[in-house]
Amino acid sequence: MKSYEKLLLENKAWAGIKTASDPSYFPRMARDQKPEFLWIGCSDSRVPANEITNTEPGEMFVHRNIANLVVHTDLNLLSVLQYAVEVLEVKHIIVCGHYGCGGVRAAMTQNHLGLINKWLRNIKDVYRANRSEMEAIKDENKKVDRLCELNVIEQVNHLAETSIIQRAWKNHKRPMLHGWIYGLNDGIIKEITVVEPNAPIDPLYTFKFDNE
Repeated sequence: MKSYEKLLLENKAWAGIKTASDPSYFPRMARDQKPEFLWIGCSDSRVPANEITNTEPGEMFVHRNIANLVVHTDLNLLSVLQYAVEVLEVKHIIVCGHYGCGGVRAAMTQNHLGLINKWLRNIKDVYRANRSEMEAIKDENKKVDRLCELNVIEQVNHLAETSIIQRAWKNHKRPMLHGWIYGLNDGIIKEITVVEPNAPIDPLYTFKFDNE
């Protein structure tokens, strides 16, 4: 059996188990989705959002990319963000990184990696902004892990700097922004930052809307 064929068989088995335990499960899922959470996570195959939070399909809207970045020119992410906030009306947005992230580790090197260099540049900027702290850490693995944490904090700040979030805060007092980090070694998620609606933002990044 080819590896991909096993996935199809596992899908049928999973669907059968769900239907047997709750015949209305899939018809209910097909009607609509109303997730409370938007998850912005790393594409790493070891960090599946639903599994590590023990949530069911329909509970979490998910966007993943290398090193869980919020880049202001990324139309993919911004489209997901706008849909989640304005249509799905999520109450919480979680940026979840993980310790030992390969993208973060690669950003700390001078290696030429091709197209991904442009993406990793965003993490290099986080390092540069925290250079004194980073260079005081001598253990390489601890340095990577600290940059993983600082990267999450920076991406949460980037969310708050978007007009999408600021407009939602002004009009609806939501969503709350969370920065989490997942431990591959123990499976535990740690919260490292929280930003409440209408939290102070550097005026340089604050928008004034037409109806003000």
